[in-house]
Amino acid sequence: MHSMTLYQKLAWSFIFIFSLLCALVFNWSKQLEQSAQDHAQQNLHLQLAEHLVNDNPLIKQGVYDYKALENLFHTLMILGPAFEFYFVDSTGKLLTYSAKPGQVIKQKINLVPIKELINKTSTTPIYGDDPRSNTQKIFSAAPVYNQQQLQGYLYVIIGGQTFDTLLNNIKSNDILKIGAIGFVVAVITLLIIMLILFRFFTLPLTQLNNEICQIRAANYSLTKMTQSPRYSGNNEIGNLSKGVHGMLSRIDEQLKSLQQADKQRRELLTHLSHDLRTPLASLHGFIEVIKKPKSHLNEHEKQHYLSLAMDNCQQLKLLIEQIFELAHLESGQVKINTETFNLGELIYDCLAKLALTAQKAGITLQVIPEICDFTVTTDIAKLERILTNLIENAIRHTPEKGTVSISVSQQSEQLYVTVSDTGIGIHEDELHAIFEPHYQARNSIKRGTSGLGLAICKHLLTLMDSNIEVKSTLGKGSQFRFNLSK
Repeated sequence: MHSMTLYQKLAWSFIFIFSLLCALVFNWSKQLEQSAQDHAQQNLHLQLAEHLVNDNPLIKQGVYDYKALENLFHTLMILGPAFEFYFVDSTGKLLTYSAKPGQVIKQKINLVPIKELINKTSTTPIYGDDPRSNTQKIFSAAPVYNQQQLQGYLYVIIGGQTFDTLLNNIKSNDILKIGAIGFVVAVITLLIIMLILFRFFTLPLTQLNNEICQIRAANYSLTKMTQSPRYSGNNEIGNLSKGVHGMLSRIDEQLKSLQQADKQRRELLTHLSHDLRTPLASLHGFIEVIKKPKSHLNEHEKQHYLSLAMDNCQQLKLLIEQIFELAHLESGQVKINTETFNLGELIYDCLAKLALTAQKAGITLQVIPEICDFTVTTDIAKLERILTNLIENAIRHTPEKGTVSISVSQQSEQLYVTVSDTGIGIHEDELHAIFEPHYQARNSIKRGTSGLGLAICKHLLTLMDSNIEVKSTLGKGSQFRFNLSK
């Protein structure tokens, strides 16, 4: 069983509330109309009983002949059929009246409303007992005295049963029926118009709901459905639809980015496993040769194999350290600790650490300008790591008798550091990819390296709000240039 739609819920709720309000308003208006009519009628005939008492000799000096009084009431009722006349004693008991025998069902009435009307202690309309029914009606009343002694009250019902019967007949007239039908038709027309308006206002929500259902059916992928929202009105629902599509588009982009990152991670693990396997296999082979019980290795050969094993251990250690360093950088938990220092001193310190490596490779190291007196404010430890990686990379890809230069230039408030070499260079179509951690250039020279150095430099410079650029000419060398704030 399908649940009701939003429009159906709103429509049924509106019909119920509208019908309830119509009934309440109709009932309230009828009560207000009746109260206003009773107020006017009672005020109009308020002195009727008093005039009858004062002007009629049968009542003025006291009531002695009840039969004559009953005939007077009949006469008055014929002249004024909207009135019913009663004479009650001081306790409220009916003594005589204008009604026919058998029509009066009460022989005693409550005198409290009569006294309220005579003493004017309450505002009109005041309702009293109707002896011919169990209802309350408006009335006129006046006291009747006999020799200064209260004998009873003349009680006149305003709008008796004859008047009510005539009024009901009028209300059932065709004109009133037509008016009532017209009112009902107007109410139904208004209801239909409101339902149409409800439909108009809820239609965008229905369209948005259908669109969300399609998105869910497409497994929240924009590539499997339309790229633009079906409802794009300039209102809250239109903005919601655009927001949903924008959010979905952003999620789609992030999902593709995660998929690409996962792909790169798998490729990186593949390359790293290969890089780890190579030194491990070499290390294992050298140790097996040395440990072999029947090997006829002299001391010089053993030392040679041990030296090769140590080189592989060092290469393995360096690779593991770089893997941890790259993972730490990519986690986003690395903080920058800035301080002010002399850039030239740091460059010469880095060259001093690598001087022996460059000497063994037959490579000349130089600083331009030779007296490099520049002051910078940045993270000295991370900058040292960047310079070391770039210089090591330059030494590794530069042949014997080549040169590795570190030059510093100033432009406005920026310092530019360039590490250049006269090495083998990089193919132009590979320049955009050399900073990827899994990438190795086709002509890359591996001398105990993992190929992660440039990726680490890129991450560190990004953290320092700097950017690195590379230019290279195949067979002539490469230049890595990055900026620093003074």
